[in-house]
Amino acid sequence: MSGDSVTPNPWGQWRSATPARLALGRAGAGMPTDETLRFGWAHAMARDAIHAALDVDALEATLRQQNWDTLHVRSRAEDRTTYLRRPDLGRQLDPADAERLRAAAKPGCDVCVVIGDGLSSLAVARHAAPLLAALRSHLPADTRFSPVVIATQARVALADEVGELFGAALSVMLIGERPGLSSPDSLGIYLTHSPKRGRHDAERNCISNVRPEGLLCEAAAFKLAWLMHEAQQRGLTGVGLKDESDLAVLQQDAHRPELPG
Repeated sequence: MSGDSVTPNPWGQWRSATPARLALGRAGAGMPTDETLRFGWAHAMARDAIHAALDVDALEATLRQQNWDTLHVRSRAEDRTTYLRRPDLGRQLDPADAERLRAAAKPGCDVCVVIGDGLSSLAVARHAAPLLAALRSHLPADTRFSPVVIATQARVALADEVGELFGAALSVMLIGERPGLSSPDSLGIYLTHSPKRGRHDAERNCISNVRPEGLLCEAAAFKLAWLMHEAQQRGLTGVGLKDESDLAVLQQDAHRPELPG
């Protein structure tokens, strides 16, 4: 359908400020053909992000190049269909993998990092390794990490069981978020103090929308490191710990000496 037959929307100028599907115009009683095609493409990208399998070998290779030790585990959801229909199974480790982690655990672990495929393996493949690389520079050099656990068919709460097995003070779950029509590769971060099975979502802190079009990895790493420090100081995460990392940036800027003109 030609552009001459499309009735423009008066809010069209707002489209440059947001990826949201607004001011699409009209072609008769329906949407313009190009917008219908864009919607179909975005929907297909979201479906692919949910169903595509995570390339665990490639992720492990990248992390090992960054000097991370890695382990691969699975949840009790045997396949993707079961994972989508039974969220409870995605929150529990496969029993054999739980025994492997228990055998690999060492005392005195500060942080247990779990990378879960979640609902977007695309987000994990693109952003998990860059975020961990950025995080290291914001943490004390003597921070004691467990091996990075890559978990497939994983839900957020799986990190509670993994962190408990390692005896970690903090667990950090990096997981693919539910795709939207403009964000098929959004990564979420969940921080939990004293992780153990049975923790509630109110006992976690979440940093969401980590991707180039949202929160950049460097900014997300700074927020996460700030929350990790405060969680250790206060002995909690969740609703009792508010993200005030932006105030810390402002305070740093206020005390930074001015360069001579």
